[in-house]
Amino acid sequence: MRLPLAVLFTMTLTLFSGEHAMAGTISLIEPSALKGGLSKFVILDARPKAEWQAGHIPGALSFSWENFTRTDEKGIPFRALPPRELAAALGEMGIGEKTSIVIYGDADKSWGGEGWAAWTFAWLGHGGPVRILNGGIQAWRNGALPVTSDAPKAAEKTVYHYTLQPQLDISTAEIEQRKTPMVLVDTRSTLEWLRGRIPGAIHIEWTNFYTGDDRHPLNAAAFKQLLKENGVDTAKPVVYYCRGGVRSGYAWMVHRLAGLPDARNYEGGMEAWWKLSSQ
Repeated sequence: MRLPLAVLFTMTLTLFSGEHAMAGTISLIEPSALKGGLSKFVILDARPKAEWQAGHIPGALSFSWENFTRTDEKGIPFRALPPRELAAALGEMGIGEKTSIVIYGDADKSWGGEGWAAWTFAWLGHGGPVRILNGGIQAWRNGALPVTSDAPKAAEKTVYHYTLQPQLDISTAEIEQRKTPMVLVDTRSTLEWLRGRIPGAIHIEWTNFYTGDDRHPLNAAAFKQLLKENGVDTAKPVVYYCRGGVRSGYAWMVHRLAGLPDARNYEGGMEAWWKLSSQ
């Protein structure tokens, strides 16, 4: 069967626009919806492991950034494990590249680790849906939903096939050279910002990217207004950074949830900038 030229043209644009790389989707899920579908997802708790041990959503696995990062060979801390090691670890957890995943945190003790986890799966080219629990563990508990300290049963091991998406990260050299226009957003605290930042960056502390007692990620309208008020031109590529890619990963997640063109997370952060830039 021959396809109409218009259909073929649309398919070609899709293949070469770069959108095909985002096989998986990232969106919010409400606690009530997760309660009714726990068995449909692998649930990842992005808080520190001690918090997970104290009480987590039934069946949730610990996925703290602290356990999936290390100091690299250049002495830069908080670097994500190499993709092969991440893939091996995920396979050991029973997670495949098309597994449906729910990530939750508390937008607090882990510095927004749920955002780092979401960015990591996107960077690996995860092909299954990724859902972020809206309001995190706070909303779950406030809904009088169950938590447990029992460790889940070990899942059957699998193989995680990753397709790295390098356009979601950025190197120190790329930022330093700035051969293409970009907007740098520093998501660290005001004190950190005053002690030194990348020249030309705009400061928006990461705690501005959520709202309410349950710390819900900003909705699209509020997020776009936040960027506008701070002079962020979304017509240019936006690069978020912090000290080591975690808080900026949270900002990246909210950016993605808002449906804006893909941003980048400077995963090396200021630690990489201090060691590798010539400035």
